[in-house]
Amino acid sequence: MTLLTYTDLGDGDVTLLLHGGAGPQSVAPFAPRLGGRVLTPTHPGFAGTARPPELTSVRALAAGYADLLDELDLRDVLVVGSSVGGWVAGELALLRPDRVGRLVLVDAVGIEVPDHPVADFFALSLPELAELSYHQPDAFRIDPSTMSDGQRAAMAGNRAALAVYAGEPSMTDPTLLGRLAGVVVPTLVVWGESDRIVDADYGRAYADAIPGARFELLRATGHMPQLETPQALAEAIARFR
Repeated sequence: MTLLTYTDLGDGDVTLLLHGGAGPQSVAPFAPRLGGRVLTPTHPGFAGTARPPELTSVRALAAGYADLLDELDLRDVLVVGSSVGGWVAGELALLRPDRVGRLVLVDAVGIEVPDHPVADFFALSLPELAELSYHQPDAFRIDPSTMSDGQRAAMAGNRAALAVYAGEPSMTDPTLLGRLAGVVVPTLVVWGESDRIVDADYGRAYADAIPGARFELLRATGHMPQLETPQALAEAIARFR
């Protein structure tokens, strides 16, 4: 993938860690907890990076990460994806099971589940987003008035890129649920019990769609366990590995 920015830390078994709409800073603090070698890309268009005009879908983004694994000649990679990064991870597992060894979906979006819609991320203010995203939202609220012009610009760029990749406002692909039957790698679906962006029954539907997938619910946790309960998430992934 051209114009791809990523960090490459550590040695040993390889994990590809894919962020969600909050950007790479939402997973970067969690990366060291995974151990081994961890690749943490920035989806093009996020965090001030450029997005090639032809890169317009989650599937295209997944194909770019498949190219990265080819370029680095990596196999048996553990792919961990949070939120929209989970959607990308699922598409990558479908596309290149020869490169992906195991799959972890963390509060992933992308599927359509009757009566369990994805919250309209694009219509939410920062306080509203925090309220839906965390078990204890007061600990994670951001006051927009304290943000610099650069931070505001980066956040706007993140939202614009997300709208292109995931589709505004639905954040879903109506074909994905059925296609997940084609995932052939061992899969763990991890969900925050207090997630109100995509609720736990949505998560169970994700796991049910993937042959042999395990579902694990994290207590006192919202949409981003890598920030709110990172030790519990790390332990769940360690048990799965």
